[in-house]
Amino acid sequence: MSTTTTTRTIHGVPLAAIDRILDFALAEDNPRGDITADTIVPAGAIATCAVKARQPGVLSGGVVFARTMEKVNPEIQVAQLVAEGERFEAGDTLLTVTGPVASILTAERVGLNLLQRMSAIATATRVLVDEVAHTKARIVDTRKTTPGLRVLERYAVRCGGGVNHRDNLSEAFMAKDNHLALFGDGPALTAALKDVRSRLGHTTAMEVEVDSIEQLPAVLEAGVDVIMLDNFDPADIPAAIELIAGRAIVEASGNINASTVRAVAEAGVDVISSGAITHSVQAIDLGLDMVVA
Repeated sequence: MSTTTTTRTIHGVPLAAIDRILDFALAEDNPRGDITADTIVPAGAIATCAVKARQPGVLSGGVVFARTMEKVNPEIQVAQLVAEGERFEAGDTLLTVTGPVASILTAERVGLNLLQRMSAIATATRVLVDEVAHTKARIVDTRKTTPGLRVLERYAVRCGGGVNHRDNLSEAFMAKDNHLALFGDGPALTAALKDVRSRLGHTTAMEVEVDSIEQLPAVLEAGVDVIMLDNFDPADIPAAIELIAGRAIVEASGNINASTVRAVAEAGVDVISSGAITHSVQAIDLGLDMVVA
């Protein structure tokens, strides 16, 4: 699979954003040539290699891996055998790579690093998505992403069946505990939020985080769009939802993992956000091996 430079997006990810990441990563890894590949690989050597899974997971980043190879040498051809967002098992061949051996080996580590991390994020997301599939809750990410890699990690969340939260600080209003600490839990908070609403455009959503049910009346009176229940015990969520009474979207966050997410979803929230699916994953074990005839 080869991506032409005329393509503006790859699966909804801007090609320019992918190239910006790859240009930096390749310059970091190969600033003045690949001493080993350039000296030991016979000139003109061509081979086919296979990217194989050493553990099960959900694929994300095959398109980025292919773009990595293409940027190092446009003569390299990549065939993706497992689709983005598709499950794979240990031993499966995910992609094949054919082309000049020296170029493949030069691009290998950058391509695999991104493929392994993105697949880990997709896999972690799918675990949570599957746990709440019987409920109305949607799994979303947070801004707890690797600096510089957010566009790829958010794409990986989508590959895992999740949905993206706000992309950045400019995209939506979201008041958290350190913002609210300036106003307390009473009329001053309501007044501050109403003032914000009067100054924001009508298309800008307002989300406010609460860490106790006692904070809800002041926030609800301000007429916000989304209320995040932060680190609520699942047993306390139904009471909060009853008090909110459909006046705002209900999001839950904090300590969300495979063992807790089902109870939170079954409590009736609309959205569950998890930082762990991007900041705490362990790379999926994948390897690239030369196919020897």
